Amino acid sequence: MKIRDITNAIAAFAPLQYQESYDNAGLLFGNADWEVTGVLLTLDATEAVIEEAREKGCNLVVAHHPIVFGGLKKINGNNYVERVAIKAIKNDIAVYAAHTNLDNVRNGVSDMMASRLKLTDCRVLDPKRELLGKLYTFVPHAQAETVLNALFTAGAGHIGNYSEASFNVTGTGTYKAEEGAQPYIGQVGQRHLEPETKLEVIFPLYLESRVIQALLESHPYEEVAYDVVKLGNANKEVGSGLIGNLPQPMDELAFLQLVKEQFLTGCVRYTPLRGKPVQKVALCGGAGSFLLKKAIAAGADAYISADFKYHEFFDADNQIVVADIGHFESEQFTVELFYHILTEKFRNFAPLKSTIRTNPVNYL
Repeated sequence: MKIRDITNAIAAFAPLQYQESYDNAGLLFGNADWEVTGVLLTLDATEAVIEEAREKGCNLVVAHHPIVFGGLKKINGNNYVERVAIKAIKNDIAVYAAHTNLDNVRNGVSDMMASRLKLTDCRVLDPKRELLGKLYTFVPHAQAETVLNALFTAGAGHIGNYSEASFNVTGTGTYKAEEGAQPYIGQVGQRHLEPETKLEVIFPLYLESRVIQALLESHPYEEVAYDVVKLGNANKEVGSGLIGNLPQPMDELAFLQLVKEQFLTGCVRYTPLRGKPVQKVALCGGAGSFLLKKAIAAGADAYISADFKYHEFFDADNQIVVADIGHFESEQFTVELFYHILTEKFRNFAPLKSTIRTNPVNYL
């Protein structure tokens, strides 16, 4: 097994195209064609984690946070990022990060948080737009089913919990084959009228090349007519944060105690209580203050996230209870998510979970 087999499995679950513009997810160090000797899963690729990988014979570290976030102009070992880079490269250890792309997909980081509280009826809090495209093409009636199946296999036609979604309408296409053409139907030099089916399918834009390739390979015509349109629709399956419902309404203090227990945190910072039960809960792994207004607009009783600054707590404005549980604490179960992705894909392969607690924050 090569490193690219592991990274491709993670990217299939959380496409790199879904990472935020400021992010640096992907293969940071190493060669995708290296044979895998072992995989170590972690939240942060620290020096201690790289040493642990070396000791355990793992030449691939899969982390949630990219150790290289901005550009590296020098690698002299003057800070922990440079020291990690030197140690990883010196020991031929590859480092791969799945960060905001893993945050932004369903069944990703936010869903791991939601599962700790047994939230139901979950939906993305802030769905992303302009991630979808629509393909229009025209096919002779007899070949329409073949082309449609090829498009579905390539990943087109998925809308929420539905697959193989399309719209088909019949009409008449015309063309005249010029000298040098080899028409599938009709004669060179004569206008041909062909009963055709117009197919419309939606697809994730990151799959565009695969979908177009499937179209061209399955279509009978020498010259295939098609249009691709970028859609402004929100993709309800991709975006930041999550909102769902507790099984039963809870007293606010009881809810906060549940949060503290389930997220194994030594401290929950929270805004003034409102004297109302909590049932609808919004959450976001990592630094999530940017979603507070979305949580309020969605009618959440409480919002769980991390890294709120002092003045940002005021923004709750008695409309919601904010529970800041800590950055590490909100994302700590991402290691379990990595493990699940890889063991589901490779049944005879066992990645290792790092035993290093990388949280730089301690509590008294």
